[in-house]
Amino acid sequence: MTAPGWCVMQRLTSELLVRAYCMGAFPMADPADGSISWYAPDPRAVIPLERFHVPRSLARTIRRGRFEVRVNTAFAAVIGSCAARDETWISADVARAYTELHRLGLAHSVEVWEGGALAGGLYGVALGGAFFGESMFSRVADASKVTLVALVERLRTRGFTLLDTQFQTPHLARFGTEEIPREVYLTRLAAALALERSFV
Repeated sequence: MTAPGWCVMQRLTSELLVRAYCMGAFPMADPADGSISWYAPDPRAVIPLERFHVPRSLARTIRRGRFEVRVNTAFAAVIGSCAARDETWISADVARAYTELHRLGLAHSVEVWEGGALAGGLYGVALGGAFFGESMFSRVADASKVTLVALVERLRTRGFTLLDTQFQTPHLARFGTEEIPREVYLTRLAAALALERSFV
């Protein structure tokens, strides 16, 4: 992993975030003091949309219709829930900057609801044909997994070509996440950014 590449002293803004994503970098705040560092992992984790794997048990859960999927109806609640951990890289400054991106139509939330209550969700940034997944949370078993499936379906139907998950995790590995060299990632990123796609 490239580890933090540089620190930013100026205020985190929506413009700065967009420029960073286009260069293959993303911010994380230090849980101790909130200082922002930028990361550009090598290798980079992505989910190949055409080979996304849905475990059989999860497919059964989805077919039962237990959850309702919504998009962009509770962005603040989603990012707040993602940050509600003992240690989090989502500082108040990070949350504010992504909320501004949401107001600009670039950051989005995918939510799973059960019985009228928010059960899980994720948020990320859409630029061109690329979606950069930032964080997810779950209050109910399988809710975050259902959210990821809904995200992939949306990206497929809208012609996106890149789903960036930043780092590989055991949770994401179940769905076919792969790690690719940074050079390969940047080539795929450039091709995706050149596309005109709409997340909503």
